Amino acid sequence: MPRTTPRRSWRAALAVYRQPAIIAMLFLGFSAGLPFLLVFSTLTAWLRDVDVEVAAIGFFSWIGILYSIKLFWAPVVDRLALPLLTRWLGQRRGWMLLAQSVIAAGLVGLASIDPRDSLAAVAVLALLVAFGSATQDIVIDAFRIESASETVQAAMASTYIIGYRGGLLAAGAGALYIADMASWHAAYLSMAALVGVGMLTVLLRPEPPRAALAVQLVHEPRVRHFLRQAQSRPRWQRRLGAWVIGAVVCPFTDFFSRYGRQALWLLLLVGIYRISDLSMAAMANPLYIDLGFSLSQIANVTKVFGIAMSIAGGVLGGVLVVRYGVATMLVIGAALAAATNLLFVALALAGAQLPMLVITIMGDNLANGLASTVFIAFLSSLTSRAYTATQYALFSSLMTLPGKFIGGFSGVIVAGQGYSAFFLWAALLGLPAIWLAWWLSRRPGAIDSGRMQRPTDD
Repeated sequence: MPRTTPRRSWRAALAVYRQPAIIAMLFLGFSAGLPFLLVFSTLTAWLRDVDVEVAAIGFFSWIGILYSIKLFWAPVVDRLALPLLTRWLGQRRGWMLLAQSVIAAGLVGLASIDPRDSLAAVAVLALLVAFGSATQDIVIDAFRIESASETVQAAMASTYIIGYRGGLLAAGAGALYIADMASWHAAYLSMAALVGVGMLTVLLRPEPPRAALAVQLVHEPRVRHFLRQAQSRPRWQRRLGAWVIGAVVCPFTDFFSRYGRQALWLLLLVGIYRISDLSMAAMANPLYIDLGFSLSQIANVTKVFGIAMSIAGGVLGGVLVVRYGVATMLVIGAALAAATNLLFVALALAGAQLPMLVITIMGDNLANGLASTVFIAFLSSLTSRAYTATQYALFSSLMTLPGKFIGGFSGVIVAGQGYSAFFLWAALLGLPAIWLAWWLSRRPGAIDSGRMQRPTDD
């Protein structure tokens, strides 16, 4: 049986939200959430609104694969100093500002073209925005983990989710409102201006304490062994080899040395936990539009009301993790995220019924807000502070890859079998994650009160 730990009072659980480091995550969360919908559901709404074929829209979800392969450039973001920016702002803030500049440039580019004239150009610029966004995510995740102790990471994740949902609100409802009243071009230009919120936050917040790269490398046994063996090589080869071992090799060997054979089960859970909701995301807005809801109705219910429900779910998830621990909440979150896909089945069968849309959005966003907060706390607890950016990029990349890959075929499935059959399949995809989360929660020492403990090999 898993260990039990004393529960904190509700007052103590809520008091963590007053800490400055936690409050700051509101703004960084907003910065992370803003570009996400602009290359996903808001973009798909734009494309469908100008009569792009639904099958083609489905393939745009593959843009999200950039978020799933950010692992490949995470070591560079983690360890490579940027000229001028790193000296001026520090490693984390310098990379954040660069990523935000890329996002803003991509959004300005999208605002200047028409998808009907050049769908390929839309895809390229969306990829640029996604690349900047994925890079920003790498840095913000490392910044979040390094800025506070492990005991408040669930609250950090919850506040991040609230800010993230605020960014989604701006990029979702805000963009739809502007598009409905003015144009899609004005909407994307306005979103580019909002990137300034993240830039201002970077300039105002301090760099978290972090050992210098040379200090980190000298404490790595593998790096020291390499340097001893490479004494006869040119200096540049020794420096490059030490950097590659410290930045690329050690983050992975560290994780597997801490968790042994159980690491594979943990990575499997990371990969499938959100497969249900990620695989269906690209078809949500096309469903609303094909059912006959107006852009304003979609904005009011799915964005404004939906974001409020997501924030409520995120806050609830943060409090429940502090009070009950991550193990129990991980199972509950997986079950809720999968089950709420059945609401979309009911919506597809009911047609353009506004009350059913409200019920669907309320259930889906509450569940996903809670599950996201719990899962971010879980991923943070897996991460070693010596390799925050690279290890968290590994987990978050693995988290999104299966769902985004399957989501690429979502338009084809909808075109062939209809929306109700597609969302039923999406619900069934969540069953393995529920079982694996439950199984790991029963293993002694695997998941303990929001912090992962080193398990024993068995």
